[in-house]
Amino acid sequence: MSPIILYCILTAVVALVAGIVVGRQLAGKARLDHEGEAQARAQQILREAEEKGNRLRDEKIKQADERLEQSKNKFKTLRNEFDQESKRLKAELDGELTQRRQGVLEQEQSIKLLTETTQRQLEQLQKKEADLERQREKNQTDTQQLRDKLEAQAEKRRLDHEEQMAELEAKQREADEQLHTVQRQLETIANLTAAEAREQLVESLKNEAQIQASSYVKDTVAQAKLTATKDAKKIVLETIQRTASEHAIENCVSIFNIESDDVKGKIIGREGRNIRALEAATGVEIIVDDTPEAIIISGFDPVRREIARLSLHLLVKDGRIHPARVEEIVAKTRKNIEEEIVEIGEKTIIDLGIHGLHPELIKMVGRMRFRSSYGQNLLQHSREVANLCATMAAEMGLDVKKAKRAGLLHDIGKVSTEEPELPHAILGMEMAKKWKEHPDVVNAIGAHHDEIEMTAMISPLVQACDAISGSRPGARREMMESYIKRLKQLEETANGFKGVNQCFAIQAGRELRVMVDAENVTDERAAELSFEISQKIEKEMQYPGQIKITVIREMRAVAYAK
Repeated sequence: MSPIILYCILTAVVALVAGIVVGRQLAGKARLDHEGEAQARAQQILREAEEKGNRLRDEKIKQADERLEQSKNKFKTLRNEFDQESKRLKAELDGELTQRRQGVLEQEQSIKLLTETTQRQLEQLQKKEADLERQREKNQTDTQQLRDKLEAQAEKRRLDHEEQMAELEAKQREADEQLHTVQRQLETIANLTAAEAREQLVESLKNEAQIQASSYVKDTVAQAKLTATKDAKKIVLETIQRTASEHAIENCVSIFNIESDDVKGKIIGREGRNIRALEAATGVEIIVDDTPEAIIISGFDPVRREIARLSLHLLVKDGRIHPARVEEIVAKTRKNIEEEIVEIGEKTIIDLGIHGLHPELIKMVGRMRFRSSYGQNLLQHSREVANLCATMAAEMGLDVKKAKRAGLLHDIGKVSTEEPELPHAILGMEMAKKWKEHPDVVNAIGAHHDEIEMTAMISPLVQACDAISGSRPGARREMMESYIKRLKQLEETANGFKGVNQCFAIQAGRELRVMVDAENVTDERAAELSFEISQKIEKEMQYPGQIKITVIREMRAVAYAK
């Protein structure tokens, strides 16, 4: 029996006893006054007490039963919850244990594969070392044989030479004897003595000497001209050697390295939406192939490739990759690139010791870092021309500061954002004139390709140094410049159509992606637009193979919660 029930029974018994005691006391008191009436009253009180005790006992027993039932229900509920929680924890532990076992198995397989790969590489290296050792021994043997052969040939030639010298001496003695004999015969026949014959011979030799002297003078003049040309070349070569700089041949791809191939899935996104957003925002092609831990960024514009590379780096570092975040990062990176251009320009003029350059010209110098001229990096080319001009101006006694300034700015017309229909030399001259450069510098910029007449002493110097920098072996590549011009012309052709927002030439010019305004261009018009662009390209351009024109119409709905 539970303690609660015992407690209730004891309470009821105590109440009953208390009621009996109280009743007896009351009955004794009433007996003193009215014994008969008291007995009746006592009995009535006793009955009431008994009834009250019974009711109280029943209520306590009932309450105890209810509490016991509640306790049983609560215990069942707690036990069910405990069972469920135990099952859940067991399932989680089993899943984690299975996952860890799978990870351990994968690591064991990776270690095994790495061990096998390392073993194969070690075997290949050992094989190569053995091949190299055999080749070295063979080369030593061949060298020794060649040395012995050359020594034998040299000894044979020495003996032959001694024999030939002996034969020549014998022939020389024989010739001297014949000469004396002929001389005596000539004196007898000509009735002339040797002295008279000698005088006639001297006269004849004088005439011959005059002819030879005249020829010698001509040869001397020619030799002097040749020497002057050599001396000039020597000065130029010494200048080149003193200002030697690296050659930078630009290409059309950049490599973005990643730590793990798992990142590629995040970059691609669901159904490729992340990579499409990045390509649309930067204007390059992102190639995600089977190359381990690497992504290829393809595009002819180095600025676009650099923006795409830095944006990818920030996105991978941040971990949140989705179209809206891609556009935000690209916009931020493009702003940072503009700031970097200014820093590059300032660093360049500080390195070259050029002062007082206008801020717009400094920005254009920085833009040269991301442009190329016939495959040669434009900033490196301009720095090299500036150093060449300074060195040669110092040798020739000209103004070194002006020469260096003109050499650095001679190609600023190539980085103009306006791109009017003017030669880059004339355009650079106009820009230098606009930003208050010295007239000699302005003339040197405009005349370095003979578009205008040279009036300054440093103008031919800048032209010569530009030719020196560009004519080095491997410095330039004609095909790259024409290739970039063709891609730019391809984009400009599509930009001329109404409703076109942006155009990007990708796949080395084999594909043109055209971004149109969804509000002004319908789906039907997009199809017509792709056909019209293809027809115009066929009529106006020359290109190998075929070009795919892809018109992209993307509808966006934007709202702001305030």
